[in-house]
Amino acid sequence: MSASSLALLQTGCAETGDRIDDQSFARIAALVNRQTGIRLPPSKRTMVEARLRRRMRACGKPDLAAYCRFLFDEGGLDRETLHLIDVVTTNKTDFFREPDHFRFLAGPGLEAMLARRGRPSRLKLWSAASSIGAEAYTIAMVLADAAARGPGFDFTVLGTDISTAVLAQARMAIYPSAFAAPVPEPMRRRYFMQARDPARQELRVVPELRARVSFARLNLMEAQYAVDADFDAIFLRNVLIYFEREVQIAVVGRLIRHIRPGGFLFLGHSESSVGNELPLRQLAPATFQVL
Repeated sequence: MSASSLALLQTGCAETGDRIDDQSFARIAALVNRQTGIRLPPSKRTMVEARLRRRMRACGKPDLAAYCRFLFDEGGLDRETLHLIDVVTTNKTDFFREPDHFRFLAGPGLEAMLARRGRPSRLKLWSAASSIGAEAYTIAMVLADAAARGPGFDFTVLGTDISTAVLAQARMAIYPSAFAAPVPEPMRRRYFMQARDPARQELRVVPELRARVSFARLNLMEAQYAVDADFDAIFLRNVLIYFEREVQIAVVGRLIRHIRPGGFLFLGHSESSVGNELPLRQLAPATFQVL
């Protein structure tokens, strides 16, 4: 964060008890937008207040006004920014969300990737807004099944997110049993372990699959991404909707620099128009190939 941005934020916080006043909300929204590209319109204020109460309590502050003073007047912003970003970012995710993408991956997508790599093949895929890991592990399950059925190949999956909290959950790979309901039953049997205590109603991804998936923190707003430049496919789904249009185009433009020629980009179905403004060829709904 620049010194000018920090100075702009550190101008006090109105005392409004356990609500965030207009000026304070504007400062928090500006911080989140600068750090993540995510817009927080006034309609999100109640959601932001509810989530910030977690940090308020963790910091031992009696109300949100005191928490704001801590951030902006008492020097707490530098050490609190990561925690603040963690609690206000949205992390909605599911296994096999938008399943047409995974059918494409298992069929024509995989065939094309293996043809480009040659034999033996080691495919590299990236879940660029991985949240708690459901998307990354879904990719891994699809590829593991395909490798077991057909010509052998190796693969790795990288999952990245701006939130350190969700990345910790992703590495643990433990989920409520009900959360895994979208996973086809044969895959649930192969790729999940039941908790030893049935009362916990939890599943954990098996070690063999976890070994194929790694996680790291990455901010999509960075000018350059410190990851490999030869991914066979990247998934960036249902996160661009939180960005302004010019940010959407800039982020996707940076991502496609990390995809091999002929590789694939999967966007959320409500975001697919972004791909039409870049050197991409649309193959299916929200499914693009790098030219």
